[in-house]
Amino acid sequence: MSQFLRHYLLSLQFFTRVPVTGRLADWVGFSPAMLRASAAHLPGVGWLVGGVVALASWLLLALLPASPFAPLVAAVLGTVLSVLITGAFHEDGLADVADGLGGTQNRERALEIMKDSRVGAFGAIAVVLALLAKVGLLALLGSLHGAVLCVALFTGHVVSRFWPLLTIRLLPHVGDVAGSKSKPLADQISLGSLWVAVLWSFSALALVLIAQAATILIAFGWTVPTLLVWLAAGTCASGLAWLGMLRWFARRLQGFTGDCLGATQQVCELAFYLGLALAWSAVSRGTLA
Repeated sequence: MSQFLRHYLLSLQFFTRVPVTGRLADWVGFSPAMLRASAAHLPGVGWLVGGVVALASWLLLALLPASPFAPLVAAVLGTVLSVLITGAFHEDGLADVADGLGGTQNRERALEIMKDSRVGAFGAIAVVLALLAKVGLLALLGSLHGAVLCVALFTGHVVSRFWPLLTIRLLPHVGDVAGSKSKPLADQISLGSLWVAVLWSFSALALVLIAQAATILIAFGWTVPTLLVWLAAGTCASGLAWLGMLRWFARRLQGFTGDCLGATQQVCELAFYLGLALAWSAVSRGTLA
């Protein structure tokens, strides 16, 4: 349990702005092997980020005046909070990937552009469109019910952080090996680590079923199987987005970089929200049960 907690705290330290400093940081320690093991807890980081953002969004919806714009305000401020917690870590990866792969067809030149800390036109456009899409989808889900928004936020942040680990497992790390912060993570992802990530992800879905099922079932007259299908639709949409990103990286880069992992998380999070929205519409029309 002590080692489990150390790895989780190291994952928080690496992937978020949550302060793990002083004596706590000394207790956690650091080594490339520990950082490699901490990757299994990336969906667990989603527990914290998604949980905090979902709670803040729920409080905002409860405190704001009753208005059609309340879900939009909650979606905007919740997105701002998530960026503050993570330090825009994944959004930065999305910008770099868009600049690199959007700016050239040459593999070596793309990798060189992705190492540049400056943000170009493709990166800026990608981040702006991603944030707009995220806010729009969350506002749409929030307009259905506050519980729907909370479920989407919590599970979306967890599930979307599982897929980058599969990318690490299936593709080689490419780029600047010496200067890459993600290289220790990319050296090896064991099957045991993947199972830890699966446990984080599916326990989050189970927690949602326990905590919010009654609210959604009563509010909309759903059955438990319908709720399960709805969550599965979001997960499948997220998985399809991951497959698209995996094929893209394999074709263009013959591998992945740390920026690719961040971009994958962002795209899979958006796909999760979109899958939930489309599935909700299908359930309402009676075409999905």
